[in-house]
Amino acid sequence: MNISELLNSATGQQIVSQVSERFGLDQQQAGAAVQSAIPMILGGLGRNSQTPEGAAALSQALDNKHDGSILDNIQGFFGNSDAAEQDGNGILGHIFGNQVSEVNNGVAQSSGISLAKIGPIVAMLAPIVMGYLSKQKQQNNVSNSGGLGDLIGGLTGGGQGSKGGLIDMVSGFLDKNKDGNMLDDIMGMFGKK
Repeated sequence: MNISELLNSATGQQIVSQVSERFGLDQQQAGAAVQSAIPMILGGLGRNSQTPEGAAALSQALDNKHDGSILDNIQGFFGNSDAAEQDGNGILGHIFGNQVSEVNNGVAQSSGISLAKIGPIVAMLAPIVMGYLSKQKQQNNVSNSGGLGDLIGGLTGGGQGSKGGLIDMVSGFLDKNKDGNMLDDIMGMFGKK
C-alpha cells in the first residue's frame, strides 16, 4: 500500500469524515486538509529517516508506542481529541523541530483551510501517520531502522532510499534553494527573516 491508497481507502474516508465533523469543515475541505497534511508528515518522517540517528529514533517510536491499532478505531481516536492533539504536537515537534508553525502555514496555504483549524488537524493526523507507518513496517517485515527510509520512500512513491516522490516534494517545498537547510526557506516563504 502507498499513501494514495490509504487516502482513497475506507480508512482514509473515515479520517476525512472525522476531520470534517470535528473541525466543522465540509467533506471537500476536510479532504483537502488530509491530502495536504498526511503526505507532508510522511515526507518529514522520510527526510528524518535518512540519517542513522533519525531512523533509529523513528524505529524505536514505532516499536514502542505506535503499533498501528489507531487505524482500527479512527472514531474513538477523534473522540479523545485533546489527548490525540497533544500526542500529535509531540510527534510534529520531533519531525519538524521548531518549524512546526511554518509547516502548518504551508499546509494551510496548500489546502485553503485557515491556520486556526489546520494546526490542530495536522496535530491529530500525526499519530495516524505513525500508526499507518507502523502497520506498514510490520507488514513489510522491516526489522531494522535502516529499512525505514526505503519503506517510506516506497509509500511516498520514491522507491529505494526514500528519494523522489513525496519526499522530494516535501524537501522541495521546505528547501527551496537546495542548500540542505529547510528552515531558511520556510521562513522566507512566509515573509519572516
